[in-house]
Amino acid sequence: MPSQRSSTESGTTPKFYSVAQVAEMLGMSPMTVYRAIAERQFPAVRIRGRLIVPAKAVDAMADVATAEQTVVDAAGWVV
Repeated sequence: MPSQRSSTESGTTPKFYSVAQVAEMLGMSPMTVYRAIAERQFPAVRIRGRLIVPAKAVDAMADVATAEQTVVDAAGWVV
């Protein structure tokens, strides 16, 4: 039986992150991320009750913050 590996372990870039992964990356609690999503201040996709965060959104926010050397408001990334 083949082993199941996460996309980061297999070397491919993930398309989505869990809320827990995003919270860890940003150095905050998962509850803070959940609250931001509920208040439409952070981008997420809901699939059958589960919230996942598009990796492109996280990467784009980091790219803009780095390139422009500024603070990025995540609420601006919510449609």
